[in-house]
Amino acid sequence: MAKKTTHQSASSAVSWDHYRAALAVLEEGSLSAAARALGLTQPTIGRQIEALEQSLGVTLFVRSQHGLSATESALALRPFAESLKNTAAALERVIAAEAHEVRGTVRVTASDVIGVEVLPGIITRLKEAHPDLRIELVLSSKSQDLLSRDADIAVRMAAPRQDVLLAKRVGDVTLGLYAHRHYLEKHGMPKDTADLANHSLIGFDTVLPYMRALQEKFPFIQRDKFSLRVDNDIAQLAVIRAGFGIGICQNLLARRNPDLVHILPSALQINFPTWIVMHEDLKQNQRYRTTFDFLAEGLKEYIGQVYIRN
Repeated sequence: MAKKTTHQSASSAVSWDHYRAALAVLEEGSLSAAARALGLTQPTIGRQIEALEQSLGVTLFVRSQHGLSATESALALRPFAESLKNTAAALERVIAAEAHEVRGTVRVTASDVIGVEVLPGIITRLKEAHPDLRIELVLSSKSQDLLSRDADIAVRMAAPRQDVLLAKRVGDVTLGLYAHRHYLEKHGMPKDTADLANHSLIGFDTVLPYMRALQEKFPFIQRDKFSLRVDNDIAQLAVIRAGFGIGICQNLLARRNPDLVHILPSALQINFPTWIVMHEDLKQNQRYRTTFDFLAEGLKEYIGQVYIRN
């Protein structure tokens, strides 16, 4: 091979594939043998070595009657190429082991109320089953962007629209109107939805798109009729429990507190389909897949509890 007269100014940009090709020729003694060892074609090996020579500005091999002979430059390069080969092999082993072990960090996002009231018990059991897992729990009513990896796994109340997301529906979360018994003892039980106007209602401040559909279906859910407006679901649940007034709550969460009374159950029942979602590219990694499946089963078990009205 002729010596190349031009070369790149930064040899650090040379591909590992080029060093690997040169090392294979040094080990195997010819282009054809190196190509067989690497599972490539002979022309491909030749082009990679030429690119390496051009980048480094040296001649690595010269042709002789016995094939290719290594130059002093090639012999000087060999121990470093061998070190790169060993490092690459070690890196591949680490990555392969990491992909098949349930260890490392998983970032999970959910709404405030799901994250505070429902997930703690599930992720505690997950941690007990897999001690090497680290969980990052992001609580937000906004949908984190899984495509840009703001989170790895999401609990959502709407089906994802992107095809690259892996989603599993775990059931429907049902909501109803609730009040603390102390509030009802003071103010009485509303007779119908019209009577709700005579009570302290707890609701949202910001009207999100899905709430407009609820307002059309349930006219008594209007912002200007709320005595307390707050967008945080945990705060709404807290003031219902404190006896402030009547608000919307998950039926299963309300059941945990015997002092919460279901108000006009036939007048309002809201069903939110619940999904576990992650990027499809993560499904081959064991820590993500295990966390996804564990959360799905835990939420399915939670939603599947038998609900008995007050």
